[in-house]
Amino acid sequence: MAQGLEVALTDLQSSRNNVQHHTEEITVDHLLVRRGQAFNLTLYFRNRGFQPGRDNIIFVVETGPLPDLALGTRAVFSLASHGSPSPWIAWLETNGDTSTEVSLCAPPTAAVGRYLLKIHVDSFHGSVTAYQLGEFILLFNPWCPEDAVYLDSEPQRQEYVMNDYGFIYQGNKNWIHPCPWNYGQFEEKIIDICLQLLDKSLHFQTDPATDCALRGSPIYVSRVVCAMINSNDDNGVLNGNWSENYTDGANPVEWTGSVAILKQWHATGCQPVRYGQCWVFAAVMCTVMRCLGIPTRVITNFDSGHDTDGNLIIDEYYDNTGRILGNKKDTIWNFHVWNECWMARKDLPPGYGGWQVLDATPQETSNGLYCCGPASVRAIKEGEVDLNYDTPFVFSMVNADCMSWLVQGGKEQKLHQDTSSVGNFISTKSIQSDERDDITENYKYEEGSLQERQVFLKALQKLKARRFHGSQRGAELQPSRPTPLSQDSPRSLDVPSLRPSDVVQVSLKFKMLDPPNMGWDISFALLALNMSSQFKDLKVNLSAQSLLHDGNPLPPFWQDVAFITLSPQEAKAYPCKISYSQYSQYLSTDKLIRISALGEEKSNPKKILVNKIITLSYPSIMINVLGAAIVNQPLSIQVIFSNPLSEHVEGCVLTVEGSGLFKKQQKILLGVLKPQHRASIILETVPFKSGQRQIQANMRSNKFKDIKGYRNVYVDFAL
Repeated sequence: MAQGLEVALTDLQSSRNNVQHHTEEITVDHLLVRRGQAFNLTLYFRNRGFQPGRDNIIFVVETGPLPDLALGTRAVFSLASHGSPSPWIAWLETNGDTSTEVSLCAPPTAAVGRYLLKIHVDSFHGSVTAYQLGEFILLFNPWCPEDAVYLDSEPQRQEYVMNDYGFIYQGNKNWIHPCPWNYGQFEEKIIDICLQLLDKSLHFQTDPATDCALRGSPIYVSRVVCAMINSNDDNGVLNGNWSENYTDGANPVEWTGSVAILKQWHATGCQPVRYGQCWVFAAVMCTVMRCLGIPTRVITNFDSGHDTDGNLIIDEYYDNTGRILGNKKDTIWNFHVWNECWMARKDLPPGYGGWQVLDATPQETSNGLYCCGPASVRAIKEGEVDLNYDTPFVFSMVNADCMSWLVQGGKEQKLHQDTSSVGNFISTKSIQSDERDDITENYKYEEGSLQERQVFLKALQKLKARRFHGSQRGAELQPSRPTPLSQDSPRSLDVPSLRPSDVVQVSLKFKMLDPPNMGWDISFALLALNMSSQFKDLKVNLSAQSLLHDGNPLPPFWQDVAFITLSPQEAKAYPCKISYSQYSQYLSTDKLIRISALGEEKSNPKKILVNKIITLSYPSIMINVLGAAIVNQPLSIQVIFSNPLSEHVEGCVLTVEGSGLFKKQQKILLGVLKPQHRASIILETVPFKSGQRQIQANMRSNKFKDIKGYRNVYVDFAL
């Protein structure tokens, strides 16, 4: 009697497949493949070889807790069965005496996630034997032209999927500073944590069958991940905190990478990690999205609008000393950080695919959850604010107008409407380079151009129409209370107002006299220019106050009054100095100081407002690599650091990390550092991955939290 075919062993060829699917950086021990691309496996038989026509091998793949053929989370397909209803396919590669190599391919729309692979062997005489071959993970495939995340440039794929380090731009528009970051998307356990993150979402908890079926859509997955990075609705990865009180967690500026955050979230049973702010949310989201295979980059927008009432106007209020007033709903964040993810948008009209904004910082709800996007960057540039998702909010972040008001005696006087102060130097890391790319032109037409104003007015009309019709998509902002206006200052939304300096014919501006270094006095001058042919007597109120990076001010710590007399066409400089002792105890961890001047001239009721934001800088940590970096061989790294202050600092801790170089983040307790003290330590490590790598370092103490440094290292293969 003919024997039934028995499977003795299966080789999933993890190492070979993973290299071909660009997942070997994650592991070569388990099968990780990308959809829309074939992978091979070998079946070894116990008693005889596979006989086509006599034996039939049926493959079954399942994902999620409730696999379903109709939902696409279960597929059944046989070897070389053309015309099969299943979009999964299998075919014979080679057939030997006791083994058979087959190729399998998931459709380019398949749900991503963890799959179980089984086979049924149906022999000619009617016996059917079932075998469980093992598990594999299926990811998005930016190398596959049929995948919605396909990116047709290999350098871009290397940067936005494969690069595991980068820079996040911080500071202010006059001082753009790169902050090194370890994305670490291929580090041990990160893929498992990313899949766990999907399973912890409210969507999965509510309806796991539908959630798993929708995981083939990068639009859906990006919204789920976006909501899960913050913890406002769920047990998401990070708690946001802008209070300046971080005693029960980490100050957001201390983090240098995503790996420690994701591993802490996983190790504590998915308790949100304390604390994050915008760049931390964006960096962790970048790690998760690159790990899942969706091309992603981190974007910084300087002078980022947060317009809560959807009228595309950010209102800023000042008192008569030039101090900016807090407790307002609209703000201009000194910088704000979000992500762009690359994907097709079949749900939108043609032309709106490509880069999409996703913002995981919890600011406004979208369909009931704290997430934002994907919003098409092209739609933002064209003012198409009625296209999904959350386009009006993103449009206002880069394109709102700013209205300055003087609050005096219970009344509000309009100082100036500025059409170009929001959305500057929109930045991301360059492809395969450490330079900064300015991508502002992707988001808006040139400030001051006719096109830019036309787009602004188009967006405004669309928002007005939506509010009029009362349509509310969850992604949109509900109008808040109207801003009270004094009777004599109506708003013009169409034409930028004439600058007060043009009316008074006096120009004021600030100029730094020395670099603003932490621990030093801040020296600057107020420059006054009389543009008229008459004498001018000016009274100028000056003030300085610390700012949080989300635009919220702290109380002023320095004030001055200047009386300046100017002859016709004369220019004068009024020098100012703020000593370290005056500002040190008032600084926020963002190290931002806003200096303001409110000037008035005797014969004119118009007031002139000018301000400047200063970011105080630290000396960087220096990192030296001592000798050649070779895989699996010891490497010595020297870290040189210093206390920049003229006082003792306590509780100094140095953290050092780097994917492929250190298995986990290194923490070194340094204790007390004397004033201006400079020191160094030597760290020993054994690199375990080859290629371009980066070391990131941070030093914190009781007086400062984020002295940073980095060093790029090329690790060679062992000889």
